[in-house]
Amino acid sequence: MAAASTLSYGRNRVLEGLWSQVPFAPGTPFSADMPSWASLTGDSIAPSSFCVAELAEAMIAGAALAAAGLWTLRGGHPQTIEVEREHALAEFHSESYLDVEGAPAGEIRSPLSRLFRTSDGWVRLQANFPHHRDGVLALLNCENSVDAVTAALLTWRAIDFENRATERGLAVAALRSFEEWDRHPHATFIREQPLIALERVGEGPPVALARGDRPLSGIRVMDLTRIVSGPVAARALAAHGADVLHVTSPTLPAIPALDIDTGRGKKACAIDLSGETGREKVSRLLTRSDVFLQSYRPGSLDRYGLSCNDVVRMRPGIVYVSLSAYGEAGPWGGKRGFDSLVQTATGFNAAEGDELSPGQPRALPVQALDHATGYLAMIGIIAALDARSRLGGSWRVRVSLARTGLWLRSLGRVKNVGAPLPSRDQINQWRESQESPFGTLSFVRHSATMSATQPRWTLPSVPLDYSPAAWW
Repeated sequence: MAAASTLSYGRNRVLEGLWSQVPFAPGTPFSADMPSWASLTGDSIAPSSFCVAELAEAMIAGAALAAAGLWTLRGGHPQTIEVEREHALAEFHSESYLDVEGAPAGEIRSPLSRLFRTSDGWVRLQANFPHHRDGVLALLNCENSVDAVTAALLTWRAIDFENRATERGLAVAALRSFEEWDRHPHATFIREQPLIALERVGEGPPVALARGDRPLSGIRVMDLTRIVSGPVAARALAAHGADVLHVTSPTLPAIPALDIDTGRGKKACAIDLSGETGREKVSRLLTRSDVFLQSYRPGSLDRYGLSCNDVVRMRPGIVYVSLSAYGEAGPWGGKRGFDSLVQTATGFNAAEGDELSPGQPRALPVQALDHATGYLAMIGIIAALDARSRLGGSWRVRVSLARTGLWLRSLGRVKNVGAPLPSRDQINQWRESQESPFGTLSFVRHSATMSATQPRWTLPSVPLDYSPAAWW
């Protein structure tokens, strides 16, 4: 195997680079030297030609640093942080290590969610939800089997199929190399965006951070997110003390193993936004919320009166957070996407395949873009809470998987690919258990340790319609 080009980083260099891109508002007490509070240990290299392990380590440490900084604003003392790289990498793969009652939680992927050859290249399908799967099968006019889809796609050109699928609102990506992606008009747009976008979107008086026993104590987060990146952000906020209420629709399909894995620390309720009663419930919750966190396709909440402008009018002083695949503007603004599709469209699958399995595109070993973007959202939220406490106003935070991927690319490539990800038994040293309505859950505990406010989940995962639609 040919060695990939590489960049050399000191132990905290990736973390320092991340910290330098956090858009703290003017006058912030969050200083540039805060990465020195963190001790990063371990030397794991992921089974990837990209710096995936270093990414996991830096993102989790960065979120803990942001929490530690907020803690000082609440009157706490500076504290030390430790992150073990191997543990962080396992946490970036947490959904695959979850056990329920001593057995794996269940499948999270459809057999059709994979790469397929076309007449001139490859496409990746996302078929985990029935409506996405059925839409692809209807477009291909074939039966629901890998063999049938394989045969049907060989009659299509990759870009043609991606375009037709996109027109129908389906989740599909054509495989591109980095060079091909870099020539795409949306790649130009993404390069111009910050890693974390923070902007003031409304006026209002400063909102003081009350004292509490944890960095985010008393911060109420309405979590309207699904799948991985948004739920990871809300899970991380809960680990640092936020009150998180996960709000979903009773009519949307779900992937139970993902919901259980990312549900730690949250309450959860189901609200039908299509009716006036449901919208009134959300409005009542908003009037007492600090953060509105959403990861639906850009623009899709507008018809329910939950655009950023709508929410700011209902709740001045809110922090409105949007996670998306490709961003909300630009040529692909609002395009449907998931981690696997963004990897395919923006060059990662082709580059990983060229290095590790020539002739066969290859995914990153973990859903690195999803998990990393979740931690970026948490960091952005804390930057917004800092700004709100000192400057007042309502604030908007935006992050995207595609922009996170660009930052991962900037870290360079590794010279030697690491060993396979640890097995379920090998991560037992990082497991903890918790009783829940699902039974006994066993999962990867949080990989950041803090000397004064140790992250922890005080609530177990619960079913999506388990809790009342109210703050407690």
